[in-house]
Amino acid sequence: MKNLSKYKYVVLSLVAVVCFSACSETDYLKFDESHNGVYFTQDKLKYSFSVTADSIRSYLFRMPIHIMGRTSSDEREVAYRVNPDSTDAIEGVHYELGKAIIAPDSITGYIPVIILRDNLEGSYAEGYKTYRLYIELEENDNFIPTLDSLSQARLLQFDNAIDIPEWVDYKGDKIWRPGNPHPDLGDWHPYTFIKLVEQFHTIQYVENMYETYQKMVVYYGGENLEHVPYASFNPYTHIMRKYVLAPLYEYFSDDANKEEILKMYPDYPFNFPNPYAE
Repeated sequence: MKNLSKYKYVVLSLVAVVCFSACSETDYLKFDESHNGVYFTQDKLKYSFSVTADSIRSYLFRMPIHIMGRTSSDEREVAYRVNPDSTDAIEGVHYELGKAIIAPDSITGYIPVIILRDNLEGSYAEGYKTYRLYIELEENDNFIPTLDSLSQARLLQFDNAIDIPEWVDYKGDKIWRPGNPHPDLGDWHPYTFIKLVEQFHTIQYVENMYETYQKMVVYYGGENLEHVPYASFNPYTHIMRKYVLAPLYEYFSDDANKEEILKMYPDYPFNFPNPYAE
């Protein structure tokens, strides 16, 4: 009888655990269905016009957001506000905002921030001002900010500076930087990077090279060479030498160009390597 009682106790305990688990799962699903949460996903938000062509005077930055809960066949707006205490950028002068929308049947969206280039202060000689825009999610009829407080707000920083690209080694250290010359580019200088990206873009216009250019864009992390793996142009070294590095060597070696370059950048080193030197 004792064994039978013990058996009954074990069975009842298992039933209780199963029921508890089922109820918990049901409660969770009900919570998920009724609670439409929204939160930011990407931690570091920064944009710089950097080497962008001077003709580009604005940029649409998408601050990514994610929802928790059911999707909807309807378009839904996400509410947000600018925190003035943590923001020094001026709306209508440095940026413009649009509606944050979660598209039908989607779980992701973004807050559209149009960054305006014309009034961004700074220069190479004087340094560049970095602007701050701090945005917080708010509750509305569609969504409630969820997760922790850090997931409900984001700081977007933007400027007109030319930063050293994120070409890093296996330890995450930047490879091309002041004091660490690149074997194909020489000493780090923002003007070298400007001309490098500018010349790289010309590959797409070479006959029968457009598809290859698109592959290079993907491999190098973007049209502006954002993440060249380990700062090596391999496996496109031959193409880069022929269409990018050789023309740049000629440009920087031409005495006719040096005077104009020095007017803009008095510290330019003029040590761009010959890509075909033995």
